[in-house]
Amino acid sequence: MITVLIVDDHPVVRDGLRGMFTGDPRFEVVGEAADGAEAVTLVTALDPDVALMDLRMPGTDGVTAIRTIAERQLRTRVLVLTTYDTDADVLPAIEAGATGYLLKDAPKSELFRAVEAAARGEAVLAPAIATKLLSQVRSPAKEPLSQRELEVLGLIARGMTNRDAAAKLFISEATVKTHLLHVYAKLGVNDRAAAVATAYELGLITPGRR
Repeated sequence: MITVLIVDDHPVVRDGLRGMFTGDPRFEVVGEAADGAEAVTLVTALDPDVALMDLRMPGTDGVTAIRTIAERQLRTRVLVLTTYDTDADVLPAIEAGATGYLLKDAPKSELFRAVEAAARGEAVLAPAIATKLLSQVRSPAKEPLSQRELEVLGLIARGMTNRDAAAKLFISEATVKTHLLHVYAKLGVNDRAAAVATAYELGLITPGRR
């Protein structure tokens, strides 16, 4: 029997997952956590075979929890189960030590197979995530945006003009234009709208947090 810890900040999600696993004799749910800090505590105390880990949670996030579990060399394998598939979510989770990465729209049978594989120490990736990682490997890494370029792009995403952004950042309008040209080049786009859309897709900026 594979022991499982469920980590998600939404009680309804935890209840649904517990119901799924409890109904199958191959699995035993040994605990639930609502954030990353609680997850680390329970992994240490309960030593489950697999922790199903959400990523974006209040307080300590999933990536921080995964990294802590890996640093402490705990036996538990972490299988990410989330709704987010942006580069800003996938790559840090894998680099932190996650054994696998699934999306919450995965069928129950796929989730069960993934948990079994993770318990054996096998890497498990949703098809969309595997494609994304292959694309990252095959494509040259793009130069990251500087902090100032991210600030300019965030203001543009809020609908500010170059002049407004310049006033907000206490720089000249020409400097804003230069930053935007650098942004376009780094993101491989040709205009403001495409830059904002690409930045959202890559997780560089998020609604309400620009």
